Amino acid sequence: MRAQDLAEFVAGLPKAELHVHHVGSATPETVARLAERHAGSTPVPADPQRLAEYFTFTDFAHFIDVYLTVVDLIRDAEDVATLTYDIGAGLAAQQVRYAELTLTPYSSIIRGIPAEAYCEAVEDARARVARDHGTELRWCFDIPGEAGVTSADVTLETALKLRPEGLVSFGLGGPEQGVPRPQFAPHFAAARAAGLRSVPHAGESTGPETIWDSLRHLGAERIGHGIAAARDPELMAYLRDNDIALEVCPTSNACTRSVPSLAEHPLPALVAAGVPVTINSDDPPMFSTTLNQEYVVAAGLLGLDRAGVADLARQSVRYSFLDEARKAQLVAEIDAYLDAATK
Repeated sequence: MRAQDLAEFVAGLPKAELHVHHVGSATPETVARLAERHAGSTPVPADPQRLAEYFTFTDFAHFIDVYLTVVDLIRDAEDVATLTYDIGAGLAAQQVRYAELTLTPYSSIIRGIPAEAYCEAVEDARARVARDHGTELRWCFDIPGEAGVTSADVTLETALKLRPEGLVSFGLGGPEQGVPRPQFAPHFAAARAAGLRSVPHAGESTGPETIWDSLRHLGAERIGHGIAAARDPELMAYLRDNDIALEVCPTSNACTRSVPSLAEHPLPALVAAGVPVTINSDDPPMFSTTLNQEYVVAAGLLGLDRAGVADLARQSVRYSFLDEARKAQLVAEIDAYLDAATK
């Protein structure tokens, strides 16, 4: 089918998003406005053209450095609420019905935003997004791995003591190199004991062993990225047999040089091996993409038609942390949309 027809189909397709970062979803307009507000105390440029150049990454480490400068632009609870609401509205415009947004509360708490105010801000935004746009937002509280065990302590304490209503999972992000997964095993054990689901990043910029560590030591139920699994047939078989999905973000992987190019992305190899995959956008404005665009990219890599793309949308619903009744409703909506589009 024509690329334009596929793009139009994807644009109207009901979807779920399982791997998208909070601050990383700040639009260029939002980033530029915040950079201007904090001019003189940030290296982030306020000029949109210079901002596009600033978001050109040489490697994964450079991406993390740039990402943290954007994190530093979120300096009060009002910033948090505004950012969160804008993200929800943007997702709704892409027909995203449900999203699990990865939040890193530690990064805001150490910049002076009280944990209570942070949680109140995101919950207020979540309620307004549901009211105004009908999109359900849920939270994954993410440990910034580069900040070590201290950040894990704060993240866990915030999750368990404040337990915002939208919180469903516990994660681990940041650089993988030099950040051993096993050191966070006690934190994940406590989070899982409290009913939170385990969704650490692994195997994005490092090899398969990081994924194995996340499975063995962190009880991972889904893996953020996980593309290095394609290098290990035993690991791919384990993920397939245990029904553990990867949260794949193709354009992100190319932009951070985790893969040499989109054409060389291992998504087809993972799918061919039977590994469950979901398609996601990660930090979309930083990579000049959207969730809709990621579906188009995935369709190209996998040679999918409308029915195949609808299958990808169903996969994200299946591996979400929605309750079964809501999953069934959203899958029925996808089915109805496909039926109407193919008549």
